[in-house]
Amino acid sequence: MLKKITEGPAGYMPQSAPSMGVELAPEGQALLYGNIVSEEEAMRDAARALLTRDNPTIFPGPQVLWDWKDDVADKAAAILELASEIPNCKIIPMPDYRPKYPKIDVKAEINPNHPNLTILDNRIKASIFVGVHCHYANLSLRMIRAGTDCYTIALCAYMGHEEAMASIRDLHASTIHKFKEIVIEERNKLGIEWEPTLPPENPSLQKEDHAALSPSDYGEYRSLIMTRKGEHVTEVE
Repeated sequence: MLKKITEGPAGYMPQSAPSMGVELAPEGQALLYGNIVSEEEAMRDAARALLTRDNPTIFPGPQVLWDWKDDVADKAAAILELASEIPNCKIIPMPDYRPKYPKIDVKAEINPNHPNLTILDNRIKASIFVGVHCHYANLSLRMIRAGTDCYTIALCAYMGHEEAMASIRDLHASTIHKFKEIVIEERNKLGIEWEPTLPPENPSLQKEDHAALSPSDYGEYRSLIMTRKGEHVTEVE
């Protein structure tokens, strides 16, 4: 297979995947190194990467962290099951990936301006992006390909991502369960013994008392949550 998209470091300003001729996979198929393949082929290659590379990590985004849609809770539960089957897998959640300055805690979070730093600092060689808004995922995946040698996997609810080494589209909880079963099969083939265990809590994350939050804690974004004089908010997104 001619690999159009591979692990980096590809350089400071790498050519985008679409400009290299990579097209999104049609329904029922997937992308693997920029080539259209069957969903199972992409999943098996991704599973082997997660099982054989250092520090496999899942980066769940807002679309699976917040219970905003009927199928989200099922997806979130399936992601935890998947994580438990990957030896020494970690989870770094992305509940809010607005730009943070002047710096971020790269051990605790990923940020669209610095995703490569988080990958490098945690020595992550294989990662999964799931539930990340597509525009942020595309940006982050390209930066990771530019500056690291991490194998990236995109589990996307929509059409997938050209910048990832493996990209699965139209994601449902059943898709994640299928991926989990393939991970178990490939793990058995490799002779890796593992007792399913949930990832530990991230020790870098600070404890938060959400009950004590006030609008002033949101800085420049406080205007988005405070009602204006004479305004009555009856519905929220």
